[in-house]
Amino acid sequence: MSDQPADDSDPILNIFDPSVAANPQPLWRRLAKELPVGQPVPGMTCISSYEHVMYALRHPEIFSSEMPQGMIGNARPLIPLQIDPPRQIRYRKLLDPLFSNKRVSALEPGFRKLAADLIDRFVDDGECEFNRDFAIPYPCTVFLELMGLPQEDLAHFLEIKNAIIRPQGETVEEVDKVRDDAAAKIYAYFNDFLDMREKNPRDDLMTRIIQTEVGGERLTREEVLDVSYLFIIAGLDTVTATLGCAVAYLAQNSEQRQLLIDEPELLESAVEELLRWETPVPQIVRMAKEDIELGGFPIKAGDMVTLVLGAANLDDALMPNANVVDFRRKPNRHITFGGGNHRCLGSHLARQELMIAIEELHRRIPDYRLKPGESPRYSPAIREVQYLPLVFGKDHAAK
Repeated sequence: MSDQPADDSDPILNIFDPSVAANPQPLWRRLAKELPVGQPVPGMTCISSYEHVMYALRHPEIFSSEMPQGMIGNARPLIPLQIDPPRQIRYRKLLDPLFSNKRVSALEPGFRKLAADLIDRFVDDGECEFNRDFAIPYPCTVFLELMGLPQEDLAHFLEIKNAIIRPQGETVEEVDKVRDDAAAKIYAYFNDFLDMREKNPRDDLMTRIIQTEVGGERLTREEVLDVSYLFIIAGLDTVTATLGCAVAYLAQNSEQRQLLIDEPELLESAVEELLRWETPVPQIVRMAKEDIELGGFPIKAGDMVTLVLGAANLDDALMPNANVVDFRRKPNRHITFGGGNHRCLGSHLARQELMIAIEELHRRIPDYRLKPGESPRYSPAIREVQYLPLVFGKDHAAK
């Protein structure tokens, strides 16, 4: 159990303030306790308590996932993320079996070999920049292999993904243009790739998406493009972010890391706790479809509402001592993967990747820490450790 509980005295309430990116838990705690529903900054309505976040997730007829187009450059709704029930059910019936626990578990040997091969590249150096050397290539290589996409195109995909999720520009117009240009590249790439796959099917996820039928119907070309758009954004970002945040936490909390070394059977519950504590996608957006009062706060039809998953995960109404990291915590009802109809499609895949990565890292390098004089560099909003310098020394690296 961590001896560093969240400090509830932090006065900042802006979830997008860069100054809280490295340590957002105090802010999340305050939001859940003091502002379960409301506007922490003018014009931004947030739902932060576990009770009210779960209500919103379980009532898509009130809090819709069908966002205005173009928010992340997309020309049409992302499938199945931005489709509400009952239409969404058709897509989940098609896609859920492709990411089932059984199917993902069968991939473990390949995941483990990849993790070991990446560690081999830096284990004798005594140090690494974990984001560049492992957190990016490990899940991205896995994803491209599953999809059947060329590994040599990874740099191109990462450039596009970053331009959509974290576009750079001096003005709103410049930011929008960067995002729109990147979106056009995604559609063009996958349009060409689907032409090739339809002529030359392979044993990969793209071929299965093209060929699988639900109710005797296959997806249209536009529908496959909209699934692909979502997959390239989610598949190349969220596991990298989760893994980087988890290892940054372990590197700075040696007693927690040592607990996993001494009691490796805690790995599964530790991964769940790190998912809860770090919540790498800490907020998601919904649009109110009708006037409603939630937690005493009025929300109008058409309002954009932010569900702060990070705050709900640290709400004492969710579980006792929610402000403490406890690797022995069971059960762990965190909502890092969302809830209701839109629960994360790739949750089994993410868990498998995380457990194997941490297990292999601790098997080969059980004693790692931050490089002296250096600090992790986090990005706000969608949490990610953009820079994570670790040292371990040759005398600590296990063979």
